[in-house]
Amino acid sequence: MRVDGTVASDDEGGRNGGGTMDYGSAWARVKRRLRAELGEDVFASWFARLELEAVAGGTARLTVPTRFLKSWIESHYLDRVLNTFKAEVEEIARIEVGVRGTGAPVRTVATGAPKANPASGPLARLHAAGTPVSVPAIAPEPRPAESGDLSGTPLDARLTFSSFVIGRSNALAHAAAERVAAHQGEGALYNPLYLHAGVGLGKTHLLHGIGHAAREAGRRVIYLTADRFMYGFVNALKTQSALAYKERLRGIDLLILDDVQFIQGKSIQAEFGHTINALIDAGRQVVVASDRPPTELEALDERVRSRLGGGLVVEITALDEALRVSILSARLAAVRASHPGFDVSPQVATYVARAITANGRDLEGAVNRLLAHATLTGTAVTMETAESAIRDLVKNREPKRIKIEDIQKLVASRYNVSRSDILSERRTAAVVKPRQIAMYLSKVLTLRSLPEIGRRFGGRDHTTVLHAVRKIEKQIGEDSVLGDEVELLKRMLQD
Repeated sequence: MRVDGTVASDDEGGRNGGGTMDYGSAWARVKRRLRAELGEDVFASWFARLELEAVAGGTARLTVPTRFLKSWIESHYLDRVLNTFKAEVEEIARIEVGVRGTGAPVRTVATGAPKANPASGPLARLHAAGTPVSVPAIAPEPRPAESGDLSGTPLDARLTFSSFVIGRSNALAHAAAERVAAHQGEGALYNPLYLHAGVGLGKTHLLHGIGHAAREAGRRVIYLTADRFMYGFVNALKTQSALAYKERLRGIDLLILDDVQFIQGKSIQAEFGHTINALIDAGRQVVVASDRPPTELEALDERVRSRLGGGLVVEITALDEALRVSILSARLAAVRASHPGFDVSPQVATYVARAITANGRDLEGAVNRLLAHATLTGTAVTMETAESAIRDLVKNREPKRIKIEDIQKLVASRYNVSRSDILSERRTAAVVKPRQIAMYLSKVLTLRSLPEIGRRFGGRDHTTVLHAVRKIEKQIGEDSVLGDEVELLKRMLQD
């Protein structure tokens, strides 16, 4: 698949102007249809992380992050995905599902071909008879070393408390996480500790930080994603080792569970609730993270939601500008350590932190793009190249209506003078330059006429405004530093 979301194809029909089929757009429509047909909860649980990798020879290759998701989609939804995709792109005849990053073999299902179900025993017979079952009717074959395995998902060595950037939006969550990780007395603190936030706001970073710190203190820690928890439980049922699996899981000191919103199935939810209750009642620490508060986990049993909400529930809110600047600065410093020639000016860094407001992952993505530009082209990172590099990361917003008064205040603050100085008759260099820049910005960013701008600047004549505009335009063309400064002011006013 290409960067623009298109996939090379040998077929002639449905090509875009560049000679490629825009399968990326078709796949986006498929996912929208699945969301509408299946509902938000089912879609978020099983299809949100299903991605299109490539299309070739009438076969669409899809990928998911875990073998559990692959098995569940193949068992329950593959025909639906195929039929929905065919409704958008007639040439699609088969669907293959693979696991990202593993090179695992994929399973192909052609149109109209009967879908084999290798599950056997009572669960398979109930499923065939149309009776609802509470665990997947098929489970992936475990590797020999994974039968009943409780090693959990590996912790990322980069995600520690020391690398976590603290700001107003996450200070409480960070403090609670550190206290939980360091606690050595009887019982547990804030049990369970429940963190919730949107994508890329740092909750997973804090979970890994807790895991690292607790292990360093000698505690028995297991970090599990919801997928891993479900996979372990289903595998234990399949191998008839469920009792031993549950006993080992309840024998730890600290359970960390991420993305709890993805836990599905009545039996799995019930086991999850029993595990949480057993650990808390035994004084063992439980830390859980989700993308929403416990009360909004409608797919979970009410008793489980109540138990999760019975401890300390902390929300990590959106990153404010100061925190985004800190995160960006830390990331730039880390990149410069391995790429000494990589340099981003403070003006560009400020622009990126102001422009990207969604989450920290987008900020890291912006740094990677700036680094790629600098290393691949061998040129310096300017405001223009930064704007081009991160364009798709900047959320589309309605144009902001800019007032002349706002321009005057911002320019005055930027040049350490007062707004009254800009409006006054003072002619010192420290006042004349910001006054002319403010007039220039008023001309290019508002629809006001030159006479109106002159009146807003202390009753000046329109020829004075015209002179200021022409002078700043000329200086911008000759002085790149001033050009970057003016561009930054423009973006600050437009944000």
